[in-house]
Amino acid sequence: MIAALDALPHGAGVALAALIGLVLGSFIATLVLRWPAGRSILGRSRCDGCDRVLGPLELVPLASALALRGRCRGCGARIDPFHMQVELASGLIGALALAIMPGMAGWLWALFGWLLLPLALLDARFMWLPDRLNGVLAVAGLLLAGPLLGTSLFDRWIGAVAGGVLLALVALLFERVRGKRGMGGGDPKLAAATGAWIGWQAMPLMILLASAGGMLWALCTQGKGDRPLSLRAIPFGVFLAVAAWATVALWPLLSAG
Repeated sequence: MIAALDALPHGAGVALAALIGLVLGSFIATLVLRWPAGRSILGRSRCDGCDRVLGPLELVPLASALALRGRCRGCGARIDPFHMQVELASGLIGALALAIMPGMAGWLWALFGWLLLPLALLDARFMWLPDRLNGVLAVAGLLLAGPLLGTSLFDRWIGAVAGGVLLALVALLFERVRGKRGMGGGDPKLAAATGAWIGWQAMPLMILLASAGGMLWALCTQGKGDRPLSLRAIPFGVFLAVAAWATVALWPLLSAG
């Protein structure tokens, strides 16, 4: 299977990764919507309006919603566009990964993105980074991610430990200085899990990108909402996830010299 994926022509690899991404995106959207509400993520898909079980032709990623013009075939209720948005994002992750980085490294980069996507979405919508998803991300990185950036298992172990400890210390320092929590407990775990993919060498770049993204978001949203910026929670896991995925492409360019 691995050899077959690695041997695919470039265009075929991009198309297949996009298709797999669309299918995974459908599951990811369901997970993000159902899990925080305590609903099973394995049950049959139903219309949110009439609770009718959806048929196979209504579950084709992107195509079904477009054909139905964004509405349920039975009751006419509007289909939550979140499903299409996540499917599209997941498809783009696969297509970009294989377009930029052909071969096994590209497939690993796509997998990295697909595992990061639900974490980023859950943090953005619910300020929640589940331990189980962080654990799956970390284990997958330690077992599989060596060819992604040419890192050894030892480098990835150090990256996981360093990432988790660094953010935990930052959170502790902030709490000591400001007298309140400034970072959720899931953020250091996510940093550790991403370190298991990229290794310790690329960790400073990832932290720099995530911090810059968080500060830019804070500046752009300053004055919005009914709470002062200093009291508003920042979904830092989103910026960690985006920075980790971007680091895979940027680190080889910056370290080549």
